[in-house]
Amino acid sequence: MLKTYGWEAGKLVCLPPEDTARAAWFDLESATPEETDFVTRESGLPLPGYADLTEIEQSSRLSTNGPVLTLSMPIVTRTAEGLQAGVCGFVLSPDRLVTLRFSPSLVFDHFIGQPHSIGTPPSACLFAALLETIVDRQADALETLRTELDQLSHKIFHHRMAGKARATELEMQAMLVTLGRDYDTISVLRDSQLGVARIATYAATATDWIPKTIRHRLESVQKDISSLNEYSTHLTDKVQFLLDSTLGLINISQNALIKVLTIVSIAGIPPTLIAGIYGMNFHIIPELSWTYGYAYAWAAMIFSAVAPLLWFRQKGWI
Repeated sequence: MLKTYGWEAGKLVCLPPEDTARAAWFDLESATPEETDFVTRESGLPLPGYADLTEIEQSSRLSTNGPVLTLSMPIVTRTAEGLQAGVCGFVLSPDRLVTLRFSPSLVFDHFIGQPHSIGTPPSACLFAALLETIVDRQADALETLRTELDQLSHKIFHHRMAGKARATELEMQAMLVTLGRDYDTISVLRDSQLGVARIATYAATATDWIPKTIRHRLESVQKDISSLNEYSTHLTDKVQFLLDSTLGLINISQNALIKVLTIVSIAGIPPTLIAGIYGMNFHIIPELSWTYGYAYAWAAMIFSAVAPLLWFRQKGWI
């Protein structure tokens, strides 16, 4: 999909694809080869492919060819399964900005739907505004994660209302799934944050045609990313703490179950022994001729089962 944007009266507007003379920004999302060739021809900029954008070497992600900057970074995309990692490329020149994406992004949708004042050169202004929007959305995602982790912490460490017991084992398993998903989300966000920091730093120093005002905005982006990285570290530590706590509570619950089974088995051994003795098929058993032998056997079995339970209770084990 190809979308073309220009500016009118200092404002960003969507243009028809054929109106390339006024275009300042070409946005390619899962573009066809024909759309890629069209943008390359109209903008005069060489566009990297998916394999080029997914390279992990610093020299592959950040490069300069004269006044043209080619940059790439991981970007967060939202799917039905949650936040996932994608890739986004920027080709920045004094006249045009080209973005290459391979999956939908709410960041770009949010950016396009907001009013923007475009300065000079518009390509650099658009680039800086995009990075600022990405940082804002990352901050929003981290705040959402913090709220979810706070709710999980309350569930794990506080008793439920109306005298109910703590969370059941099934609920704890659901918590583990949520914590795992949150950890993956934080990892994706941190990768994107590092990508933004790299390209903001590189763009601010790699070329001299970017004006000073834009450089200041890019420096502000770097400072925001630094604070977000610290907050991400805090959330990662909290996820790890809650994960350890949940696993500990599951172990306690399982140990309690084993304890009950052990007590039941111990309490059942003496009655079983007595029943086995009096159930032997021998003619000479003195108790066979007793008038109350049957009641005596029952009393002995009941006493032998209750006595260990009373002793366990006295010791505080149950």
